[in-house]
This record gives sequence, structure tokens and C-alpha cells, in this order.
Amino acid sequence: MNKTLNNKAWFLVLPVLVLVAFSAVIPLMTVVNYSVQDTFGNNQFFWAGLEWFQEMLHEDRMWNALQRQLLFSAIILAIEVPLGVIVALNMPKSGIWSSFCLVVMSLPLLIPWNVVGTIWQIFGRVDIGLLGHTLAAMGIDYNYTQNVVDAWVTIIVMDVWHWTSLVALLAFAGLKSIPDAYYQAARIDQASRWKVFRYIELPKMSGVLMIAVLLRFMDSFMIYTEPFVVTGGGPGNATTLLSIDLVKMALGQFDLGPAAAFSLMYFLVILAISWVFYTVMTNLDKKGM
Repeated sequence: MNKTLNNKAWFLVLPVLVLVAFSAVIPLMTVVNYSVQDTFGNNQFFWAGLEWFQEMLHEDRMWNALQRQLLFSAIILAIEVPLGVIVALNMPKSGIWSSFCLVVMSLPLLIPWNVVGTIWQIFGRVDIGLLGHTLAAMGIDYNYTQNVVDAWVTIIVMDVWHWTSLVALLAFAGLKSIPDAYYQAARIDQASRWKVFRYIELPKMSGVLMIAVLLRFMDSFMIYTEPFVVTGGGPGNATTLLSIDLVKMALGQFDLGPAAAFSLMYFLVILAISWVFYTVMTNLDKKGM
């Protein structure tokens, strides 16, 4: 039996395609155009070829920012994914308390990024911030604007507070999809709590955890607003991540050509690492963990 094709359905997605073209494709082509040209102002452009890409590849500031960015994303994933799974495992599975926990876990996700940065900027100040003042009263020398370690700890704790809920909610959704028959069989076999997690819960959560890892990697690798509001990339360049360095180059120095080349390389790095994450985790999922 031949399937009837209705090409009129394409008209339903045409507005979406037009919107994507204006919001993604056209700006991307503009960036590509800037990355291969040079300008001296007055909208006069000159062909530069791959000059800006070669310059960025030999630029120490980009490699240093990339190292800081990879370190930040690695720390974030190492903390938020296990912590989110632990929170999800300890959340009530049903009843009013389950709904209450879901609402509470969703609250940090509703706060805008710039507000999160402002909250932690004030929270960590020694003069008026609760955290900074309390640590100072305990005799702990804490100053995220002058100490590199304090700055890193602040932005990491801030991100963990803001985004662990996302991992927890995704993991909770995976746990809710497990039939009760699995747990009943485990109780009959007198399986330990670790074995229930290892052979029942973790395999069933692997799909949502893959989504959580990909989302958190991409978000953490592209993070800008929160650390910029808190530290501004300082002290010095200690917390100048790739996005902050890119904005400084494009808007602070107005080097449009190098910034465009930088942004394209930035995009390709995110795409490549995300593909590696997806490939590895998909293969693990096929092998049944």
C-alpha cells in the first residue's frame, strides 16, 4: 500500500524555516563574511582570507581562555551530574511532597542569568553580603574580586546552585518512567540498594542523563552573563572564559575580523566536543552500560 504524501504540510513549517533563517543563518553568514575580511572603517572592507584564523590559532589569549573554559566545564559536569542524580534519588516519587520538591527544584531555573550573577555578586561581598560577611567573621580571608581561588569557587558554586536542578529534574523524570515491577523483582531477589541503582535505575536514566550532560556542557561552555556580572573576568584574567574574552575582543577592542574568526572557531569547538559526548554516551547506552 502506497503512502499518500501531502506536500501542503510544508507550508506549516515554512514560518519556522523563515524565522530560523533570520535568527540564525543570516547572522552566521554575516560572521563568516567578517571573518575573511578586514576594514579600516567607513564600511570599506578588504579581503583577508584566512589571516584572522591563523592569527587566532597563534594567539595565546585564546588558548589560555580555552583551557579555563574546559576546566570550568569539566568541574561543572563532575559536580552537577552526580549531585543531580543523588537529589533525584532522594526525592519523593509521589504525593504532595513530590510536587513540593519539584516546585522547589524548579525555582532556580526561573531566575534570569543576570539576576543570578547580581545575587551572588552581592551575596559574596564582605561588606554587605551574607556569605562574605559570615566568612570574614569566622576569620576566613575571602575576596572573590582579588583572590583567584575565591573567584573560581564563587562562580562554580553559583553555577551548581543555578543548574543542578535541571539535572535533578531530568533524572527524576527517568526514575518515574521505571515500572514498579522492576523494583518488585529486585526485592524478591533481595538485591542491595547499590545493585538496584546499578542495574535498574542507572540504565533507565542513561537517556535523560545523556541529554543532561549535553545540555550542561553546552550551557557551561557558552556561559557569559553570570561570571561576567560577578567577576568581570577577573581578578586579572583568571575567570576570563572564552565568551568573556570574545566579547572583550569584539566590543571592547572592536576587532571585528579576529572576533568573527574567534566566534566561528568557538562554535566548531562546541560542536566537536558535543558530538564526541553524544557518540560516546550513545555507544555506552547501546552496550547497556
